[in-house]
Amino acid sequence: MPGESSPDVKFEIGHVLFIDIVGYSKLLITEQSAQLQTLKEIVRGTEQVRRAEAEGKLLRLPTGDGGALVFRTSPEAPVRCAMEIAKSLKSYPKLRVRMGIHSGPVNEISDLNEQANIAGAGINMAQRVMDCGDAGHILLSRHVAEDLEQYPRWQPQLHDLGECEVKHGVRVSVVNFYTDELGNPDMPERLKSASVAAAVAAAKRPPSRRKYLFIAGAAILVLIAIAGFLFWQRGKPKTFAITSAIPQKSIAVLPFENLSEDKANAFFADGVQDEILTDLAKIADLKVISRTSVIGYRDTAGRNLRKIGQELGVAHLLEGSVQRSGNRVRLNAQLIDARNDAHLWAQTYDRDLADIFTIQSEIAKAIADQLQAKLSPSERQAIERAPTSNLAAFDLYARAKALLRIANPGKAEWLQAIDLLDQAVARDPSFFDAYCQLATAHGQLYSLDFDRTPARFALAAAAAEAAGRLRPDAGETHLARARNLYYGPRDYQSALAELELAGRTLPNDPQLAELKGYIERRQGRWDESTRDLERAIELDPRNAAILGQVAISYHNLRRYTEQRSAYNRILSFTPNDPFVQAQLGFVDFEEKADSRPYHQVLDSIRHTNPAAIPAISADWLYCALAEHDAADATEALVASGENSVLQGWADNVRFSRPFVQGVIARMSNDPAKAETAFAGARAEQEKIPQAQPDDPGALCVLGLIDAALGRKDDALREGRRAVELLPMEKDAKHGIAMHKYLAMIAAWVGDKELACEQLTIAVSRPNDLGYGQLKLDPFWDPLRGDRCFEQIVASLAPNETK
Repeated sequence: MPGESSPDVKFEIGHVLFIDIVGYSKLLITEQSAQLQTLKEIVRGTEQVRRAEAEGKLLRLPTGDGGALVFRTSPEAPVRCAMEIAKSLKSYPKLRVRMGIHSGPVNEISDLNEQANIAGAGINMAQRVMDCGDAGHILLSRHVAEDLEQYPRWQPQLHDLGECEVKHGVRVSVVNFYTDELGNPDMPERLKSASVAAAVAAAKRPPSRRKYLFIAGAAILVLIAIAGFLFWQRGKPKTFAITSAIPQKSIAVLPFENLSEDKANAFFADGVQDEILTDLAKIADLKVISRTSVIGYRDTAGRNLRKIGQELGVAHLLEGSVQRSGNRVRLNAQLIDARNDAHLWAQTYDRDLADIFTIQSEIAKAIADQLQAKLSPSERQAIERAPTSNLAAFDLYARAKALLRIANPGKAEWLQAIDLLDQAVARDPSFFDAYCQLATAHGQLYSLDFDRTPARFALAAAAAEAAGRLRPDAGETHLARARNLYYGPRDYQSALAELELAGRTLPNDPQLAELKGYIERRQGRWDESTRDLERAIELDPRNAAILGQVAISYHNLRRYTEQRSAYNRILSFTPNDPFVQAQLGFVDFEEKADSRPYHQVLDSIRHTNPAAIPAISADWLYCALAEHDAADATEALVASGENSVLQGWADNVRFSRPFVQGVIARMSNDPAKAETAFAGARAEQEKIPQAQPDDPGALCVLGLIDAALGRKDDALREGRRAVELLPMEKDAKHGIAMHKYLAMIAAWVGDKELACEQLTIAVSRPNDLGYGQLKLDPFWDPLRGDRCFEQIVASLAPNETK
């Protein structure tokens, strides 16, 4: 009504994918209807749409010949969705579609028919970007491209097209997005026509002598600038960047300073910080960084808060200190905006020690209020629930977790932590979190081969069952069950179902995305697996273990640029890690069949850090074998110790010391020494399948030994049995390796036809076998010169060598 004030229009940033069917108006009505229905089904079937709809973070706008999707998640969502759509469209060659993507302000409104609609510059710009393209094009606005180019995965797919003029003389900067399989790499006709017109106009204007000099001078300056940039860039370490813009409602809880006179109370300060972090992580409206990534910022005096915020990808940081004295505790906490160092909130609590859990929940609720995070009733209840009423049990629990915070805990640390946790649950049999941690500890001992026995797995299962009896619907309970289903019976579908349930109450736990990524990798769902591992890294950006695993995935997918970036990311916060330094050198070896960078980095580590030799001995040995340097390989084998083994790059196959001695002897053309070594290796190796007849990796090694000893029938039977025991349908990641080793066995017994057949299977899917290994590894020497083998090797060569 006139005179009444209209409500304020509220905008939000939407990530828009605009789609339309090219040539729609020229189709018959029946064809229009059919094509539009097909497009709708394709769009609805994409994972990005299903996921965003399930989270209530998707808006749709039909446009007659297509539509717009507005994602309220991340700038990557519309790009991933466009890729899924483009992939599906390959099955419908007559359905010609173009797409445009932009991130900008949108608002949800109601039209004259009271139907939901969307308006705003974000929608308009996405349509303009799309209008610049032809069939098959996926065009991005420069704004979106700048967001994506911070992330190495997207950089190779972004191709700047410059400015495009659309309706009413408006000019937009567009970037063409395409891969080898998806998108349209051709210049859009609209830009091509504009370029031709500009060139013709320029040709009609004769340049002056002064202009010639200016152009020549400018060209020289450009060349100098490019040379300088390339020189600088060559020496600049590349890092694995945070994937998206930093969200406003994001926080990291830094380690609290221990101000207690008894410095042994440091574990208590860590426990307090950990509980506050855990409480905040239960709030779905927040992004909260995992404890693994914040533990490295313990130095309170030297903290650069802006830098920390950028490294962790958060807008806010929580700092604090804890002072425990007798039955009193003083806790100070302060919230800081990491973008400008502004102090937003601070509070000091001076209370009885028994109130410590109340203080923690009060801080978590205060932080949620300061960040204007929505807090559901169930989240509030979870935050207010004390982990235990027994402070002595909490001390034992905090000591156990502090023990496991060290980098790469070994068997002794896991066992010591289990002992402390057992004491904790003995003091408080209702200590739910301690049972969950016990399930994790027993499961890690089992999964890491420290104690791979049925008894150890039974302990992990018993701890998970105890947690389930206390809180059957808790996310932590479902996570513990998922782990056991993955490590034990390998029931992947049930494990994924448990993770789905866990995610409802653990929105910020990177372990869910991490475990989901491992399961999907075993199922052969490599793209989904990689996305989930990358999601885990967003929540735990300084977790070297997850980064190492995603590097393995990149290796298996032969995405070597991103593999380098992942290793450089690890080295950015652990610059002296010799193992990671060695793996970074291995990337050039694998991609380019060039052992020199690998050799040089290993030599550097050996000469500057002799204590690190055990950590890189397997790499030293493998590099020497690849270079066919028997003397260096022997030296590396000696340096690695008496109980050393050589393990396959990304599989569970282990080669014993006598086996490697046999390989070195073969390489040195000493058949007598080789036979003696392999005979000794067989005496050891045959015991493993006898004790564990279902171990396919042990059968692969036994097959190679029998091949070396001339036992052809035994060797082939053992190799084929390994393939039967671990088919790719059961385990895509390790099952493919069985075909690789059967190919190797066949090569060693002289059956080149079988070797080529199995090797063709091995290289047809993501796996650890790359160009460098096939080109240089002595294990493949029997196939050198074989036409089929050389064709396979050539197919894996980098483009510049083909």
